[in-house]
Amino acid sequence: MNLNTLDKQRVKDFCKKEIILLIAVVLSIITSFISHPKLSYINFKVLILLFNLMVVVTALKSFKFLDYIGTSLLHKDKSLRSIYLIMICLTFFSSMLITDDVALITFVPISLILAKKANFNPMKLIILQTISAILGCSLTPMGSSQNLYIYTHFNLTDKQFFGVTIPITIIAFIVLLILTCTQKNRKLSVTIHEVKVEKKSMIVVYIILFLIVLGSVFHLVNYKIAFVIVIIVTLIIDRKLFLHIDYSLIITFTAFFIFIGNISAIPEVKRLISGFLVSDLHTYFIALGISQFISNVPATLLLAPFTHNYKALIYGVNNGGLFSLIGSMASIISYKFAIANGEIKSFDYIKTFAFYSLIILIVLIPASIILIKVI
Repeated sequence: MNLNTLDKQRVKDFCKKEIILLIAVVLSIITSFISHPKLSYINFKVLILLFNLMVVVTALKSFKFLDYIGTSLLHKDKSLRSIYLIMICLTFFSSMLITDDVALITFVPISLILAKKANFNPMKLIILQTISAILGCSLTPMGSSQNLYIYTHFNLTDKQFFGVTIPITIIAFIVLLILTCTQKNRKLSVTIHEVKVEKKSMIVVYIILFLIVLGSVFHLVNYKIAFVIVIIVTLIIDRKLFLHIDYSLIITFTAFFIFIGNISAIPEVKRLISGFLVSDLHTYFIALGISQFISNVPATLLLAPFTHNYKALIYGVNNGGLFSLIGSMASIISYKFAIANGEIKSFDYIKTFAFYSLIILIVLIPASIILIKVI
């Protein structure tokens, strides 16, 4: 393979990986010719909160702290159903703090190792883990990018936000447990070596930083002060960490902020989009539907400036992460892990993911509609 071919392949791979980023940048550039962009369109608070969370979570992952938590629960003999339960619960609850993406990047590979050693098909487990991450992360503002944006954009109190997310998360968890219990059970003998944690003293530092960042999300600590602390501490103890941050997410958000700001400044467009979001149910189903095609984070950024129905938007975009693989970019992470070795067929995975998503949506859609009206 010559250098020119290699460069073309790299460009092709980048375009596949960062398709949402490229679309956001193109849209922001095109609309900037129609409406003059302003710096005020960019929500710097959201970008700083995202950056702080990414730095701390990336650090904890690099020191294998998250892997240690997962493997420490699995080093003894387990039944197949107990492995399902442990891995799904780990993914569900961890996603509330470390985001759905990181939860899946951490725990899906462990599931694949377990499946290989215990000789079982991991497809259903990975799919349920993916769904559990999408649903679990919807509980907290820092669990997902869309939640963090909604929480900040609407300037919600903790009571307002958790009043919306707690009931639906409980319902979702119950449905997940029921689906887990349908798994046929058998005894497994699996030996998985416990991961050794690296640089324990640095982990303590980053756990403290994580608590400071959480405090900034919940308005207990000024987010600018938290940002300065994260930057200074990381520069002192692990400056190379900055090379491993997913800056594409920050750039994607920035581009979407400019795009949304540009089209919001066009009266005709603003009236058109606002006209579609006239009620709670309209907002819910439009958010749910659009998420299937452009993913729930862009859907949130697109719709939030045109509606006051934050409850419907929260339910719509979080439920919208299900059914279509595109609904949540976290789903793509699991999908790539699952089909990597060729044993799981792409069509089978997509079909099964849609099937289990549909089962859960049959419960979550009516539950969301009721909760929108009664909360």
